Amino acid sequence: MQISDEDDLQYILRNAPVGVCVLEAAGLRVELINRAFLEMTGMRHEAVSGKHYLELFHKANPDDETRLNKIVLEGRSYNDHNVSFVRMRHGKKQTITASFIYSPVKNKEGRVTRVAVWLLENTGQAFNEELAAINEEMAAVNEEFTASNEELSATNEELMKTQDSLRRSEKLFRSIALNIPGSLIIVIDRQHRYVTIEGDIMEKMGYNRRDYEGKHPSEISAGRYEASKHLYERVLAGEKFSVERRAETGEFYIVHFVPLKTQHGEVEAALIIAIDITEIKQAEEKSARLAAIVETSDDAIVSKTPDGVVTSWNAAAERMFGYTADEMIGQPIYKIIPADRHDEELNILARLRAGERVDHFETKRQPKDGRLLDVSLTISPVKDARGLITGLSKIARDITEKKQEEQRKNDFIGMVSHELKTPLTSLTAIIQAAHGKLRHSNDPFLSGAMEKAGYQARRMAGMINGFLNVSRLEAGHLLIEKRPFDLGELIREILDETRLISSSHIFGLEVCDNITVNADPDKISSVVSNLISNAVKYSPKGKLIDVRCQLVGQTVVVSIKDQGMGIKPQDIGHIFDRYYRVSTIHTQHISGFGIGLYLSSQIVSHHGGNIWAESESGQGSAFYFSLPLA
Repeated sequence: MQISDEDDLQYILRNAPVGVCVLEAAGLRVELINRAFLEMTGMRHEAVSGKHYLELFHKANPDDETRLNKIVLEGRSYNDHNVSFVRMRHGKKQTITASFIYSPVKNKEGRVTRVAVWLLENTGQAFNEELAAINEEMAAVNEEFTASNEELSATNEELMKTQDSLRRSEKLFRSIALNIPGSLIIVIDRQHRYVTIEGDIMEKMGYNRRDYEGKHPSEISAGRYEASKHLYERVLAGEKFSVERRAETGEFYIVHFVPLKTQHGEVEAALIIAIDITEIKQAEEKSARLAAIVETSDDAIVSKTPDGVVTSWNAAAERMFGYTADEMIGQPIYKIIPADRHDEELNILARLRAGERVDHFETKRQPKDGRLLDVSLTISPVKDARGLITGLSKIARDITEKKQEEQRKNDFIGMVSHELKTPLTSLTAIIQAAHGKLRHSNDPFLSGAMEKAGYQARRMAGMINGFLNVSRLEAGHLLIEKRPFDLGELIREILDETRLISSSHIFGLEVCDNITVNADPDKISSVVSNLISNAVKYSPKGKLIDVRCQLVGQTVVVSIKDQGMGIKPQDIGHIFDRYYRVSTIHTQHISGFGIGLYLSSQIVSHHGGNIWAESESGQGSAFYFSLPLA
């Protein structure tokens, strides 16, 4: 019989129906002995414990020592039957005959560490029964031993699988740690020692895996450990929490502390994850500043989806439109747009979805009280990191007072211009009559003076008409009376008249014949006259002023080019603005109010055309306008 399990040995000692004595393999000294063995030999426990076996049974068999040594070396059992020895029982000597069975006890590596001695008294049937019981017991132990070996083999296989799984898990852990951008991941055990450390900012934060793993933090940096010790104790006590830290170099970090628990809920380690949140903190600070600006702005600042649903509504919007944020957020922006301007919003949304920006668009909006409000809108598309439009941002400025002031000014200009026309008309008639009578006068001065007076009166009439037209335009009363006419013929007539008045310049003309447009000839005449007049005013005497027109698809483009002082880049974008004049040392003595180009641009726009300029400072200017063909 061979025994390989400590639990099996203890079980046999307690429950064996025969005497059992266990010897140490190294010295054959008694290590364990059961009650049955003591009773059968008549010995006391204290008299045999730790003694050499052959000192106790030197008369048993002279070959016992050799056999015992062979058991230890070879690991094989042997039996010795019908051995007679004397025992003391109840104060009397008794000679008994017994059988000794010697069995090796092996460890898991198969090495003999003990020898089990089985003692069976030879009393006929009793002996046979005991021997049969021992055999049954030995068979059961063998079965248990076989089962133990199978379980051990399965355990070894499971252990190998577990080791492979652990290696894969460790590899996966390191891969995950390296692929979390801006992170440092540390695992510590219950003694605060570093179990593992990984992350793409490991070196940046002063950590080195080879120098840290397996060591206590105090061995690396006592100061850093003392600052973090209380946090380690909190997480190892089972608390899950996060803290923010700012490095001396200015970076911000969020540090998560997570207890790692067994399946029974006991904390066996702690996971510490540090993530660089510098960009997030900077974005939060920027967002906070922007939010403060939005909330304190006097302009209504509104965000909406690409479909026009309001997503934010600042305090100025509440004051301007009368609706609270709760009343507007989630509602369509059409809630504040007059019904007759809904198409206007659709066009704006279409432009914004195309990625365009709408600047200073003047329109009207309807607050909660129902009145109409003049506003100037600047609307921009809001894009994500991929360049996709995710929303729209609108800034609305109340320009009601400004529009009223402009209206009052236009009304005043219109009234004054209208009142001036009557005496000016009379004055012009008198000058013309006087010029007619003095034409044949002997005094050439009087004739020349009347001619110049007539010219200045016509200029004055032109300026007054310009102011009147601006006033009418602002009031929406500029009358456009379209009819088909030959544009080339109109340009020739204007240029012939200009040659009579301005003999100081050379005029070149290249006009396309038979170009018919459907427009207001008086208004288009004022546009051409104004552009030619400007070319004369802003170019030196004797220089060429070139007038041309050409067909471009279904439009005709008229150009007036001069060889004058030119326009600076910062001015060219504003020359069509109302009352805007280029201010240079060359223009200080040139009269004008800055309404000619503005009025021309509005007239062309009302005809469905475009007007623009090209120029370089000191290189002359070219003005263009286009009209659709009839």
